[in-house]
Amino acid sequence: MSKNPTANQPPVELVASDLMGPGVVACPNPKMTLWSTHPKVYIDVVTAGEGKCPYCSTVYRLKAGEVVHGHH
Repeated sequence: MSKNPTANQPPVELVASDLMGPGVVACPNPKMTLWSTHPKVYIDVVTAGEGKCPYCSTVYRLKAGEVVHGHH
């Protein structure tokens, strides 16, 4: 049995309105059932189009074609 319940989960797809601050998303996110399993971290998803949580390995990815204003 895996110790990491999110290891085999598909990426979390994001739209621009899901982002906080300068193109980041917080993990754990409010939709997670185990929201308190690790400290809150902010993951940059704008620079590479996706980012991975260093604690739970959840991958957050911008939806294809999504435009984030103020970033190129």
